[in-house]
Amino acid sequence: MTTLLTTKQAADHLNVSAAFLERDRWAGAQIPFVKVGSRAVRYRQADLEQYIEQNVRHSTSQNEEE
Repeated sequence: MTTLLTTKQAADHLNVSAAFLERDRWAGAQIPFVKVGSRAVRYRQADLEQYIEQNVRHSTSQNEEE
């Protein structure tokens, strides 16, 4: 069964603010989310883990293309 997290739970998991995730949704959503009904937003835990893995960097000067 897929684990769905609220915006606050997802923010806590990523150690970011809920506002960060809200801005991400408005800006085009780098982090996938699920709409439940007409208003509820949820995040799949697997998507959060994938986002973390895709954003691992070994240097502050390393860009996304490397």
